[in-house]
Amino acid sequence: MTVTSRNPGAAASDPATALPGVDATTLTRGLYSTDASLYRVVPAGVAVPRDRAELEALVDAARAAGVPLTLRGAGTSCAGNAVGPGVVADVARHLTVIHELDADAALAVVDPGVVQDVLSRRAQTVGLRFGPDPSTFTRCTIGGMIGNNACGPRALGYGRTSDNVVALDVITGTGERLTLDSRTDLRASDSPTLRALHALVMANLGVIRTQFGRFGRQVSGYSLEWLLPENGFDVAKFLAGTEGTLAVVTRATVRLVADAPFTTMVALGYPTMPDAADAMPAILPFRPTAVEGMDARIVDVVRRTLGAGAVPPLPAGEGWVFVELTDDDEARLLERADALLATSGCLEGEVVTDTAKADRLWKIRSDGAGLAGVSLARPAYAGWEDAAVPPEKLGDYLRDFDALLVEHDLEGLPYGHFGDGCVHCRIDFPLTQVDDGGARYRAFVEAAAALVASYGGSLSGEHGDGRARSELLATMYSPEAIALFGQVKAIFDPDGLLNPGVLVDPAGVDADLRAPQVRRSPLFLADPGFVEDVHRCTGVGKCVAANLSGVMCPSWQATREEKDSTRGRARILQEMINGTLVTDGWRSPEVHEALDLCLSCKGCSRDCPTGTDMAAYKSRVQYEAFKGRPRPLDHYSMGWLPRWGRLVSSNPVLPRLANAVLQTPLLSGLAKRLAGVDAHRGMPRFAPGSRRAAARRSVEGKVGAKGEVVLWVDSFSDAFAGDHVATTAAVLLANGWTPRLLERKACCGLTWITTGQLDGATRELRNATDVLHPHVARGLKVVGTEPSCLAVWRSDALELIPDDRRVAEVAASVMTLAEFLDADAAFEVPDLSGHTIVAQPHCHEASVMGWAAEASLLAKTGAKVVKVQGCCGLAGNHGMIAGHYDFSVSVFGTNLGPALDAAGPDAIVLADGFSCRTQLEDLRGLQALTFAELLAAHHS
Repeated sequence: MTVTSRNPGAAASDPATALPGVDATTLTRGLYSTDASLYRVVPAGVAVPRDRAELEALVDAARAAGVPLTLRGAGTSCAGNAVGPGVVADVARHLTVIHELDADAALAVVDPGVVQDVLSRRAQTVGLRFGPDPSTFTRCTIGGMIGNNACGPRALGYGRTSDNVVALDVITGTGERLTLDSRTDLRASDSPTLRALHALVMANLGVIRTQFGRFGRQVSGYSLEWLLPENGFDVAKFLAGTEGTLAVVTRATVRLVADAPFTTMVALGYPTMPDAADAMPAILPFRPTAVEGMDARIVDVVRRTLGAGAVPPLPAGEGWVFVELTDDDEARLLERADALLATSGCLEGEVVTDTAKADRLWKIRSDGAGLAGVSLARPAYAGWEDAAVPPEKLGDYLRDFDALLVEHDLEGLPYGHFGDGCVHCRIDFPLTQVDDGGARYRAFVEAAAALVASYGGSLSGEHGDGRARSELLATMYSPEAIALFGQVKAIFDPDGLLNPGVLVDPAGVDADLRAPQVRRSPLFLADPGFVEDVHRCTGVGKCVAANLSGVMCPSWQATREEKDSTRGRARILQEMINGTLVTDGWRSPEVHEALDLCLSCKGCSRDCPTGTDMAAYKSRVQYEAFKGRPRPLDHYSMGWLPRWGRLVSSNPVLPRLANAVLQTPLLSGLAKRLAGVDAHRGMPRFAPGSRRAAARRSVEGKVGAKGEVVLWVDSFSDAFAGDHVATTAAVLLANGWTPRLLERKACCGLTWITTGQLDGATRELRNATDVLHPHVARGLKVVGTEPSCLAVWRSDALELIPDDRRVAEVAASVMTLAEFLDADAAFEVPDLSGHTIVAQPHCHEASVMGWAAEASLLAKTGAKVVKVQGCCGLAGNHGMIAGHYDFSVSVFGTNLGPALDAAGPDAIVLADGFSCRTQLEDLRGLQALTFAELLAAHHS
């Protein structure tokens, strides 16, 4: 079947561009051209309403102008429900008010942009929570959950979103304002919309009763069963799952639930995953709140990617089910768990009463889900993502599904909510590998739809149909039911303006697929590796979580703008590769605007489930954009900072002269303008000479009994004021090691990398390899003084010079002081009991190497350790650049500043990173200690 795109793009005269509050810039349209699905539909413009009145005005204006309108929450829909050709309205930015939380009635009244996790945390203050909890609960919005009828793993216990909707305020496609309350009999309403809907339902009772509501996860199509007389003509619950095609939700009243006080897990092992699914009829009578299933494919991915320690011992078998039971009575709970174990038919099982172990087992499932898309030989996609069948048929369905994958020469990693019969699977469709990738995708999903229908199942079990499945609805519903969908749409939205192309009059499943379009890009032929890397971002949106832990994404935390998120930047790079919207390639202004506030912190490389490394992509863009052209001033001043540092250190007069210039207000201001440094910034002081040479003199002739260790002094530590190099040498010596300080310079090229001067970075790294490798070849470890420079060896160096085995050998031998001492069984930490330590790990260390050694050693000191999450805000040269000061201060204020305020003035501030110490001194006047200085200051 040949399909044509419904997305020709927006002309300058498009009526959408005249609507109030609509942003039709190329940058913004590119940011919203896709969600977490396979589909790319460039909107004519984007609106970000600031309150309910603005949202209502936008709906009215779109109706009057005949402009299509698609509502978007977090943008994490994996079915293409949140992209559209007209105006996309982002309600997650401002419509985030929890208007009422009634603990007695267990109800909350919220704006559609309120995030599930935010609502649940607020409700937990009164012992309640919002029940449905999808894996994206830290960013998915209540409005989006209503649109898709989201469920999550605990729908067995708390129901789907529709089960938890009490009332909705909506605007229909006809412009009618309705308050739909499940507690009110709407059959007596004088609303033209509701009267027509009721008449339609009464005329089609047979179709609705026989084809809808057959099992819990039948969420494909319109859930017309809610409109039956026996269900009270519940229009509010019916609208859940209609994907914004019938009405715009402006406010919602939802039910809250209380968790039972006692919880336990039962872990069960079976020969295969289908065998595990066969056990559902035996398990479900025990009323579990969650039943999650997986097999060795997911477990092996977690073990291979995160290490063997990420997978605790599992029951015997190749397929597993984790069952959660809750109860008000602990003794009764354990009796139920023992009885379930006895009747489950498993090979081996365990009642897991240790909550820490249970958390680790649940984490296998969550980690595996995140890694599923990037763990196969080819990229895996969410095109066939969440089909569901009645649970008692799940085992046979899984056997046939695996056979279908083999038949189509595809590979996938199935897992899911087995208690609901719902299966997730990322599949390696060859969308970019072959010219007919779209056709092969269509062939599979058509066959998969027929398979699900043969089991009486649902194409979607929780994410909605969107563009991925709407065309396939005729596979599971009769022509009469499909016609009924059209008649309902005509009542609510006769002009077809609300989320067109979804559910009714659907776009083809292979129309507007994003990935196949990549094959037309010249860059795909020139550098397919970069293209594949940029498309690692699937839009899952962890970078825009409401409550973040870890480093990712500090710029989004500071601005809350989509363009400043990892996902937003990836979208613009994907549009650059596509070339039809963002048209100037590497030099496109939209690309550089999106990347401008990227701190190159590398947080996404670690925290993003798909391993998106925006710092590396930014370096590549800068390299290509400025190749053969003059660069910004800061690329020469701060990008070449190690070079200037070596020059200043080469003559004893130059440090004094440089400091006199940089610390004198008038001269400093002039120097900053010439160097592209922000006028608000203080300037670090140069050391009176090489710190490396001074440290070498301080330990000359002193020998430790344990042997030699190379003390590698980076360019920052060598050139700028501070005593931590000599202190690090002294700590090593005091613990029995002989620090060897090198006479030749060995720069890792970090500043060249962050400014996109990759050829210069490669030269510096090759030279550093020549200096360090002979010592590594002798079996010596290399302790570094700057964590960001050490991180270069473990990440960028391996990518820039993949063909030199020596680089990998150096990378395997470099370590922080904490890593080195933590491996020394004889090392004893000082007693710091009674102290509070506010520790700011450098972003690159936290993201590339981790901070486990520091955490381990600090825990043994007895001090109270407050580990700061996120970036200090300086991020190397980024916070120094003219125009970045206010943003840098904002990033500082998201995590580090509040941590300092909470800890009080007596806290010890620990920061190994040169940037972090510079930021602390510049913004707070604080002299932070390095780890070496902390140990030396408290050495007994």
